[in-house]
Amino acid sequence: MLIPFIVAFLIITTYKAELGLSMSKPSDGVWHFIVAFVAGYFDFVVESHVGRICSLIMLLSGILIFSTITGKIASIFMNRQLKKDRGLAKLKDLNKHFILCGYKSGLERILDTLLNSNPDLYPDMIVLVNDADPDLIAQIRNKSRFKGLNYVSGDFSDEETLKRAQIKNAERALIISDQAHKNDTNLEVDSRTVLSAITMKNLNPKLYVAAELYDAKFANHLKMAHCDEIILTSDYEYSLLATASSGMGYSNVISALIGDDAYSGILIENIKPSFIGKSYGEYKASIKTNGILIGLLLNTGNFYQRRKDALRQAQKDPDMKKVVDNLKKVKELKSNEPFLAPPDDYIIGNNTKAIFVKGKTQNGEEKSK
Repeated sequence: MLIPFIVAFLIITTYKAELGLSMSKPSDGVWHFIVAFVAGYFDFVVESHVGRICSLIMLLSGILIFSTITGKIASIFMNRQLKKDRGLAKLKDLNKHFILCGYKSGLERILDTLLNSNPDLYPDMIVLVNDADPDLIAQIRNKSRFKGLNYVSGDFSDEETLKRAQIKNAERALIISDQAHKNDTNLEVDSRTVLSAITMKNLNPKLYVAAELYDAKFANHLKMAHCDEIILTSDYEYSLLATASSGMGYSNVISALIGDDAYSGILIENIKPSFIGKSYGEYKASIKTNGILIGLLLNTGNFYQRRKDALRQAQKDPDMKKVVDNLKKVKELKSNEPFLAPPDDYIIGNNTKAIFVKGKTQNGEEKSK
């Protein structure tokens, strides 16, 4: 409250001291204060000692106050950017993005393959969520390949952390076996994966979730959590080692089939709506791509949410026998179930995709394997 009186005192004192010297009317004192305080220089050449002292106070006060304000503003922006860089800020303006939870050595390669396999996915559409050392994440984000990559630091099984990653607006999520804490056992890692999947599905039932496990005994827990895809890395590893021992070159074949981009290996493609309700043989005859059609993938997409809707609809059916039949049928369905080499008379249903095998020539052109 004293500031207006101090300002008035400086203006009046300066004006009276300079009256007849450098100033001739009261507005000169006001203008002199504004210029000295805001612009940092004197518009009037003050001659009296009192006027000079008051003018110096005006000048220094303006410099101190404005430097404090600009410093505060700069600090706010710097803190905001620092929080964003350290993964502590809540992300904004994200929709239909991809969330990658967990950290392990080779994360950079996972991201690179992820981008290669999804041409429609860009770094600024990916959100990393983990509580690894932020400096390790910064090293990845600073590379031009991953420019724009988003990052949220924290426990990805925690609801608040997932909300900062805009989980409710996300379209897909991948949970990898987290190695951020070296002392964690495989049991602890898998437990956190299951808890994360449950939390994600509760926050966003429409989210497509794929999760990696060390131990197959946790697979049932993920199924109950309505996880859409379960990746048993250790089982794949053991199977690959076993096939390699046969001396038949299976491991090389499997490696080629997996592929590292969106144009070779085993590919899943959409089936045109016009073929839904028609036979597999009709669809196979219509294929004009260089790839080889090897089967169908049934119950794709957000299967568990659709199953929940189907169960709810079945319960409303007045025909009790039909209710029982519908419930039994829906419960027996499996999410993303491969059906290899189906008979030609098999009728293609909704939410079905085609499985192809495609390869590349030495020049990079597609061909069948």
